[in-house]
Amino acid sequence: MKKEPIILPADPMDDEDFAVSAEGMKRGRRARLIRQTRNNLGLSQAEFAQRFRVPVGTLRDWEQARVTAPDFAIAYVQVIARHPDMVAEALN
Repeated sequence: MKKEPIILPADPMDDEDFAVSAEGMKRGRRARLIRQTRNNLGLSQAEFAQRFRVPVGTLRDWEQARVTAPDFAIAYVQVIARHPDMVAEALN
């Protein structure tokens, strides 16, 4: 396994901090976008998942940055952020 270069080193004064790779930073940014979109709509994970037909386990993995959300998912979330009612209506 190839080790990724670190772009944000761990804070040596913080025992709970850790170094972050470029891929980890990308995952984190995507997770934040998804979580903020859901929170801005005032929906729980279960509600968001049901309304926009995303498996709740997948949503949870994306929000917790366990898995990198693919490009199509990020595009979908960006559309949801701008037009949530229109997307929900199109899915019904």
